[in-house]
Amino acid sequence: ESQNIMSGILDAAFHALFVINEHCIIQMVNAKSCEVFGWNKEEFIGKNINMIMPTHVAVHHDQYMKQYLETGLKKMIGTQREVTAQRKDGSTFPCVLGLSETQQSGLICGFIRDLTEEKAHQAAILEKQLAAENLSKELQANQNIIMGILDAAFHALFVINEKCIIQMVNKKSCEVFGWTQEEFIGKNINLIMPDHVAVNHNHYMKHYLETGVKNMIGTQREVTARRKDGSTFPCILGLSETQQSGMICGFIRD
Repeated sequence: ESQNIMSGILDAAFHALFVINEHCIIQMVNAKSCEVFGWNKEEFIGKNINMIMPTHVAVHHDQYMKQYLETGLKKMIGTQREVTAQRKDGSTFPCVLGLSETQQSGLICGFIRDLTEEKAHQAAILEKQLAAENLSKELQANQNIIMGILDAAFHALFVINEKCIIQMVNKKSCEVFGWTQEEFIGKNINLIMPDHVAVNHNHYMKHYLETGVKNMIGTQREVTARRKDGSTFPCILGLSETQQSGMICGFIRD
């Protein structure tokens, strides 16, 4: 009865369990072992534990066990490490092996946790990360190309979002207005407007977003712009809206 109780407890374990003697002969296995490896309990009991090892590992296992018994040198007892195991059908899989020695009987107990799904999940995450990194590099390369083209433009260029915040400027903008690209990015576009125009700009943008009425989008008109030093100058402003991102692009010709 106690044997049945013990067997029931072991069969409830989440991971495969093997109990072997000093000759590496399997004395006990649980139901999970049969599920993971493909042999039934009757096929396991009385066999050498090296039956669940790839050939290149199995040939050395008995020698390790002999050395352990003769010297007491424990290379894996009391530790956990990642190893490769072999199923009945010959296929192999990664797993974590944890070994412990029973105090009185001298039997060795090994728990095996299958890492197949975990490794597949890790590989999927890594693949996504690599794809994201490649996409990021591609986007950065494309952005560098675009910026190279925009920097070659004769006129100042500003790209703003729906909140009037500057997302991109070209070199000509810095040359014309006096601010650096770092000073421009993240600032409100009214930075380059005289005060009497700046106070109304956000209201116009809000009106445009709420109604879709475009007073200046798609047009060109003469306006007054302001430099970093406070001086103003007349210029032609042309505005267009990007189709997908909702960004607004403005070219300014002094």
